[in-house]
Amino acid sequence: MRGAHTYIKTPQQGTLLVKKRIPLIITAAALLLFAGLFFFLYRNNDTLRFQKLSEEIFAQSLSQDSLSLHYTLADPSPYLKAPSPATLPAYSRESQKEAAALLENQLLVLQEINPEKLNSHDRYTWSLLTSYLENELAGARCEYYEEPLAPSSGMQSQLPVLLAEYTFRTKSDMEDYLEILESIPAYLESLAVYEKEKANAGLFMTEADAGEIVDQCDAIMAPDLLSAGEHFLQTTFQERLDGLVEDGQLKPEEEEFYISENNRLLTTVVSPAYTALADSIFLLSGSGSHNGGLCELPSGIAYYLYLLRRNTGSSRTPEEIQSLLSDQFQNLYQNLQALVETYREQTGTGTITLDDLPAFPFQNAQEILDDLQNRMQADFPALAVLTDSLPSCRTKSVAESMEDFTSPAFYLTPPIDDMDDNVIYVNNSSTSPGLELYTTLAHEGYPGHLYQTVYSQLYENSKTDNPVRSALFYGGFVEGWAYYVENIAYGYASDVLLQNGAPNASSLLTDIACLERNLQVNLYCLLDLSIHYYGASRQDVYRSLAAFGISDQATADAIYDYIRTEPTTYLKYYLGYLEILALRDKATELWGDDYTPLRFHTFLLQAGPSDFTSLEKKLAETPTVKTTLSYMETEKKLAHG
Repeated sequence: MRGAHTYIKTPQQGTLLVKKRIPLIITAAALLLFAGLFFFLYRNNDTLRFQKLSEEIFAQSLSQDSLSLHYTLADPSPYLKAPSPATLPAYSRESQKEAAALLENQLLVLQEINPEKLNSHDRYTWSLLTSYLENELAGARCEYYEEPLAPSSGMQSQLPVLLAEYTFRTKSDMEDYLEILESIPAYLESLAVYEKEKANAGLFMTEADAGEIVDQCDAIMAPDLLSAGEHFLQTTFQERLDGLVEDGQLKPEEEEFYISENNRLLTTVVSPAYTALADSIFLLSGSGSHNGGLCELPSGIAYYLYLLRRNTGSSRTPEEIQSLLSDQFQNLYQNLQALVETYREQTGTGTITLDDLPAFPFQNAQEILDDLQNRMQADFPALAVLTDSLPSCRTKSVAESMEDFTSPAFYLTPPIDDMDDNVIYVNNSSTSPGLELYTTLAHEGYPGHLYQTVYSQLYENSKTDNPVRSALFYGGFVEGWAYYVENIAYGYASDVLLQNGAPNASSLLTDIACLERNLQVNLYCLLDLSIHYYGASRQDVYRSLAAFGISDQATADAIYDYIRTEPTTYLKYYLGYLEILALRDKATELWGDDYTPLRFHTFLLQAGPSDFTSLEKKLAETPTVKTTLSYMETEKKLAHG
């Protein structure tokens, strides 16, 4: 091999050309031998094959999607090459079929790997990937059932929020952002094509749903706000540019140019693209004849089962879920009746309303987040064990133009390689101050989404540089955790009130509020199964809601239509929560006197987002921790595995 390098460096003239051929033949033979040896080692090295496959799955999940890439990685270079120019992933039927074929191939390769030859961390990831890819492949077979433009969670409303929070770490990020704006017409046009194909397949949305989408498209890119320079995509852009100027990455005169360029793109590229999408949906309006649950469609049951598994992470059958929910509902109802009776005895009042709660002492979101972090310390592991710099958190209000079709609150996850900057949005039109805001920020912040996301990712980063798990979606774990700690936060809220001089009955009132919320969400989960799996009609839902005091038809219609257009969404929260409670019961039984809330929460956070079957198996393998360890020793031991 040394000779080969010598000849390559030699001028190619005269007889040297003849001499050169012999080393090349030897080199080729050596390379073939090396390649054969490498292939043999690769085929017989399960760790190497798993690493290679993981890298491919991760890269494929972000290919041609600059927006997702930016939200996943602050610096993509160690993992993959960023698309250039920055772009959004345009839909085509061909690309969907290619993606399904790729899923099948990845699953075959994964199944050829012997998990027993992997280390414990990779073995757990292997089990997650196997069940995840199997379910995704099942979903890929249900063509045109996915709805990317759902009235409550469609990309028409999500895209502007993601753009508004697109971080400008560098000038290059800002230039990528402008390129993404350029790609929006092609992206929205591809969604319009998809909707046309859905219509041809007899699966287009209802006329009412289409009308909502059209109204949203018109409102999101409001021409009056754009012309006045007051649109949130204009104001947030300038705020981010100001940051680049302060960091010295942008000159003031350049800032004016880019502000002008952003305004040009919003008014001449993005706004017309939204208008074109609205026109396409309007023209298709009326072509959708289906106005019921998924079970009424040819592959509807198969798609619903896929959604159940994907969005909840539960392997329970619909029948088992219904039984679990029904039992839980009965328990909640009985507990609520007992609490109401106790409250009436203590207060002598016949009417119970949350308006009777004393005012909360906290004046803003930051005060609430500070209080939550303080109260959770005893039962949740500290982030300080994993990082020297604690993450920051900003709370923002949803823009008024987005309030009507945005969630009450939401948390934007930071990149897996930069967990410091976290943002929580609060929709002031649908989130009341006091108890509701307190429990909402517990759900979105501490000990909810923000805390769980940062802790689990930092722990994962400390164990491996394999980012593949960030490409997997486990809504049941993530939302189930947030709903679980939201329930805990009602107890925190009770303590807040009592410590600030509220009467003892206030504690009962917060407990009643918690039970009422759980009853309501439980009922919506039962309705989800009734509509999409058992075929309940709108009239059936009216009767069910009326039995629980919801007789206003407009309210009943709103509930029915939300569940109809967002199948398994409530189950993602509540069934995920019930699965965590079931795991807690198993942990209590398994660990006996060694069980503590701290240990259980640490187990969940270190396991990270997962399906619940895998979590149950992992729980069974968890060793005992001696109760003689001090609180801090236990925390450190658990945090570092």
